[in-house]
Amino acid sequence: MTAPFRFPRFFVTSPSPCPYLAGKSERKVFTELSGDNANELNDALGRIGFRRSQNVAYRPSCADCAACVSVRVVADEFAPNASQRKLLKRNSDLVVNVCKPWSTEEQYALLRRYLHTRHPGGGMTEMDEIDYADMVEHSPVDSYIIEYREPTRDGSPGKLVGACLTDKQGDGLSMIYSFFEPDPDVRPGMGNFIIMDHILRAAKSGLPYVYLGYWVEGSRRMQYKVKYQPLERLGPSGWVRFEEADALRGQAVASRAARPVAENGAAPIEPRELAALFRK
Repeated sequence: MTAPFRFPRFFVTSPSPCPYLAGKSERKVFTELSGDNANELNDALGRIGFRRSQNVAYRPSCADCAACVSVRVVADEFAPNASQRKLLKRNSDLVVNVCKPWSTEEQYALLRRYLHTRHPGGGMTEMDEIDYADMVEHSPVDSYIIEYREPTRDGSPGKLVGACLTDKQGDGLSMIYSFFEPDPDVRPGMGNFIIMDHILRAAKSGLPYVYLGYWVEGSRRMQYKVKYQPLERLGPSGWVRFEEADALRGQAVASRAARPVAENGAAPIEPRELAALFRK
């Protein structure tokens, strides 16, 4: 007899400075992913706006802000525009490998260069090799590292120019974290190429979506995500189409009433939200 599913307990973090919007505070609701149902729970939570970090699933739960909006690309309807097609063609020589989630010194060295060039002063710049290994290897769900390497004449592994920690969910691929060669003269547009490679990879595998995390209204750092159409955003009534023009005008994000949470207890994620998903 199969053991009945037990709803997880949810908790909230203490407020801390928002990394995206100046003068704002962020707070997250989270739960642990563990046990035999970790994949199913991660899938269900992903469909209601959660992201994974190691063995924790989380989503924003800020008291006075609803700028963070979950977005996903509809993979089989994606049609690259002219500039995107050019980028795909320019990088078509890259050797792409799907690897088990094991960290390597080469990956960590690339991550260090990327963080110190693209995100200097950010919290992740303090990561050491052990922290990176934890990020990659401590996954209770189906995960892998996709590596992007320069081609070589003899077929030996070429220089690593990009990598992405990716989860395979029941309805798509979730891009957990990507990093790449920060020198624009080496492989310009590498970050965009990695996203499109995931979209095409999902479509080829029959997976309907690629989850890109959160689009943040008012944050210029997050505007690149609306370039991948058709895009869907998660609103109060579920997933709806999110046009690039709407995002640029700042008119498409519906206000989401912030749910009150207990400071030191379970956040009120309604059991029916999960129960409905598990019945599908």
